[in-house]
Amino acid sequence: MRKHDFLNHWSRLHGNAPISGVVKAWLSISFIMARVLCKLKISANLLTFSGLLFAVLLYLFGKEVWSPIFLVLSLLADGIDGSMAIISGRASKFGSLLDSVVDRISEALWVLVLYKIGIDQEVLLLIVITAFIQEYLRSRSGGLGLTDIGIVTIAERPVRASFVFIILIFFHLNFANIIFIAYLWIIFQIVSLITITKYLRSKFR
Repeated sequence: MRKHDFLNHWSRLHGNAPISGVVKAWLSISFIMARVLCKLKISANLLTFSGLLFAVLLYLFGKEVWSPIFLVLSLLADGIDGSMAIISGRASKFGSLLDSVVDRISEALWVLVLYKIGIDQEVLLLIVITAFIQEYLRSRSGGLGLTDIGIVTIAERPVRASFVFIILIFFHLNFANIIFIAYLWIIFQIVSLITITKYLRSKFR
């Protein structure tokens, strides 16, 4: 599969989402890595479960200075499995469902590791609620027949992972008041939720 075909296929699977900037840069990297893994006969579903395993390891070793590595590996696995399914021609509804379930479990583990290092539980609960509502709105809208859900907000999963990464790094560097990073994350989530709600309201009306 050529890169151009891959990008078009990815966009269709994501509600005709626009491919530019950071998204395009990441997909270009994902395309190269996925092609290599396909040649090694590694399945996309195996990579999906690997992402979950790395998320579990992140939680178990969250207080270790090298724990952010597990977050990066989990994100890589999660970002490449879909690309592998597209390139190999084995994209399936079950694989998509499995990927979504693993994503939600992994994000729950991200929150748990932040609680483990001392972030206030009320703050984390607000983050979880707003992030999960955002994902539920997108998923439910698809179930109601809305195929064009290509809006990209300021708090998509890679951004949420970035906040987790920054908090972990600051924690290991013994920075004070890392809770303010979590407060900023809440602001991002609220703005993101408002954005997608207004977008979906206009579509359904």
